[in-house]
Amino acid sequence: MTDGWNWRQPGGTPAAAGAPPTAGAPAVSGGTGTGTPASGGTPASGPSPWWSDALGDPWRDPYAHAAVVLTPTVEAAAPEPVTDPDAPGPRGLRPFLLISVITAVLAGSLGGALGYAFAVRGGAGAAVLGAAGGNEAPGLAQRRPESLAGVAERMLPSVVTVRANAGGGTSLGSGFVASSDGYVITNDHVVAGSTGPVTVVFTDGSTSTASVVGHDAESDIAVIKTSRDGLQPVEFGDSEAIAVGDPVLAFGSPLSLANTVTAGIVSALDRTIQAGEPGGPTRYYAAIQTDAAVNQGNSGGPLVDGAGRVIGVNSVIKSLATDDQEAGNIGLAFAIPINQAKRITQDIIGTGRARRTVIGAQVTSAGSGVNAGVRLSSVDSGGPAAEAGLRAGDVILKLDGRPLEEPGDLIALVRKFAPGSVVTVEFRRGSARQNASVTLAADAK
Repeated sequence: MTDGWNWRQPGGTPAAAGAPPTAGAPAVSGGTGTGTPASGGTPASGPSPWWSDALGDPWRDPYAHAAVVLTPTVEAAAPEPVTDPDAPGPRGLRPFLLISVITAVLAGSLGGALGYAFAVRGGAGAAVLGAAGGNEAPGLAQRRPESLAGVAERMLPSVVTVRANAGGGTSLGSGFVASSDGYVITNDHVVAGSTGPVTVVFTDGSTSTASVVGHDAESDIAVIKTSRDGLQPVEFGDSEAIAVGDPVLAFGSPLSLANTVTAGIVSALDRTIQAGEPGGPTRYYAAIQTDAAVNQGNSGGPLVDGAGRVIGVNSVIKSLATDDQEAGNIGLAFAIPINQAKRITQDIIGTGRARRTVIGAQVTSAGSGVNAGVRLSSVDSGGPAAEAGLRAGDVILKLDGRPLEEPGDLIALVRKFAPGSVVTVEFRRGSARQNASVTLAADAK
């Protein structure tokens, strides 16, 4: 399509650009139809104008010829983009990302809250609590043998409750199996004064009668024998090999609560204890102190190290109460060292009585104060002290490295050793300090 200036005469050549058209030349179209005169001429048959109201076009030059010609198709050039400098710039992805994150957080929070509400209220579709278990048997927890639970599992079948009829009542304590043929170790004060057979209650609740084989009041050790054999004995440890801070377990039946296990540590060693009931014998201990909970009924039960070996016999507690019936655990319990208890047990089983270890001298206080020592008031002729060169009036300061402050300290420490043991004694004679080696002996009783 052109604007009418670039046209061709039939069979001719294009007019020169800008040349006026020839007057009276007919308009030409490429189609058929009814035409109108170009300018006041008569109608003639021929091509029609290229729009129907061409004569009514107010902008048309009445003297210009109009023509419609076919021209090659030309791709129109893209219009130059127009930008508005005041229009806002294109938005980046950051706002959309921020909105997405906030939406996800809110959705997660809402979902968690709804899930918790359903779980707590037990609504439909509530979550299953707890992780799936392994392949172990249902209800059975696996414990390492060296764990406290593993030690307790091994020890409990060897721990018993001891009931003895004495003085019109029942004395209740604990004990432990020393041999498979039925020997049980307990405290002397548990079975002292018993009349008739003693009843032993095992961990599984079964019972057996037992007889008192023998007992030693001063060491507070007794041995009873049940009528049952094939028992599981304990494993004995070495009470000389333990150290302060070692973990321990205490077993027994405190306040009639059978099969009780408590845990603690070794609080002190060679804690000299003098105990006994009014009018009764005085008991001496170079004891193992522990903070494991021990109460009435624990007496005679085993104190066990972290490997499950018996290192002591629970015997005494300290309490703030003056009445034994009101006394309770305050973390101060004492056990007879197992080396001493085992030796006395063997003596009782073998001979019916226990040998007592002596130094062959009588002692008194040497004064108050730390490391004051104890004074020898007399020395037995031919006894261990005399054989070592000790004399009356000498003040013994240490026995085998342990300081002495009261006469009972010397007796308790001597009882700890077996007859025939050699100990070092540090003593003071006048102002001079000396050392002597003393071979302890068994008493003649």
